[in-house]
Amino acid sequence: MAIRTILQLGDPGLREVAKKVNDSAAAEIRALVEDLSDTLAYWRKTTGYGRGIAAPQLGVNLRVIFLRLPGEPAWPLVNPEITWCSEEKIVVWDACLSFLSIFMQVERHREITVQYQDLRGERHEVRANEERNLSELLQHEIDHLDGILAVDRITDIRTMCTREEFEKRYRAWSPYALAAVGNETSKQ
Repeated sequence: MAIRTILQLGDPGLREVAKKVNDSAAAEIRALVEDLSDTLAYWRKTTGYGRGIAAPQLGVNLRVIFLRLPGEPAWPLVNPEITWCSEEKIVVWDACLSFLSIFMQVERHREITVQYQDLRGERHEVRANEERNLSELLQHEIDHLDGILAVDRITDIRTMCTREEFEKRYRAWSPYALAAVGNETSKQ
């Protein structure tokens, strides 16, 4: 268990396509998930942001993501794969722990289906939509596994703004609004 450094925008490691995990029950994968959990918890506590994190953000080129949704248990997903996307799309505000000073609007599918493995190697499928903003969050984290960043999905460069401007102008109307740093509704 450790708080690890998160790769920042410009680091070529963020652009690599992550490799499939062969044994999701392996001790090294459990240790990675603990590091993802600890690192995410640290960022949430210190910045008020962060609902998910992907292994490539820690410089680990494996297909593992970790989510911590408000009021829910930790959720590690190994080898997550989007198997279906709705044709209907939505535009949402997005940011990333790899460039937390920049916010932008991106386009995402309104609904998706994701297949993944848990830490016992069992396969699962989840249908995600706008409830808890799960669809956009899963798309954001799975993009990391494919070397795609939110800045690649920007709808209009004019929506890009600093964290300070986002908080001053848009946060109150965003589904990620927080009353205080460390609140459970923070955003990745």
